Amino acid sequence: MTGTASDQLQLGPADARQRLVLLHGWGADADDLLDLGAMLVGPEVSVVALRAPEPHPYGVGRQWYGLQPIDWSQLPAARAALSQRLQALAEQVPLSATVLLGFSQGGAMALDVGSQLPLAGIVACSGYPHEGWQPPATTPAVLLSHGREDPVVPWAASEEVQRRLQQAGVNAELLSFSGGHTIDTDLLPPIAAFVRRQLAGQP
Repeated sequence: MTGTASDQLQLGPADARQRLVLLHGWGADADDLLDLGAMLVGPEVSVVALRAPEPHPYGVGRQWYGLQPIDWSQLPAARAALSQRLQALAEQVPLSATVLLGFSQGGAMALDVGSQLPLAGIVACSGYPHEGWQPPATTPAVLLSHGREDPVVPWAASEEVQRRLQQAGVNAELLSFSGGHTIDTDLLPPIAAFVRRQLAGQP
């Protein structure tokens, strides 16, 4: 079953007991990661791709907050809005049975908001830490992926995310690949394994 709404796209059964939520990057839209999401989980899992609330300044796509230059003043509202949307989705599928995956700006949002929620897991691809972000010890398990030659978000950004997570005592693995600002197809098997393992409630 495929469902659509103005602020999200959805694949999978309406009565699913597990869910993967997708957060797209700056300048993309909800459909950007939908096919990827379907590749990472089985047909019994609900896949929901959220649309960022703000129009992109260049007229195409969406943004979670202003990026050029970065407008950190928009972050509290963006954070609160995303948390509210995830809590609303939890009325159908609990957060403990939900994995949150984001790319680039969506990855940063997944880390920031997801670290405050009792999710099954977080995947951040080519992401970065928000200003002042300090993950609590209760942060769910995190999987990071990043290209070592990324010209948009430096590889060091995910290294810093991993450092902060490990400093907080959080389980965080960082997968690297030789490439740029993308989700490398060679990493899909380990990403899928992490998502399915966390949804199954396995350590």
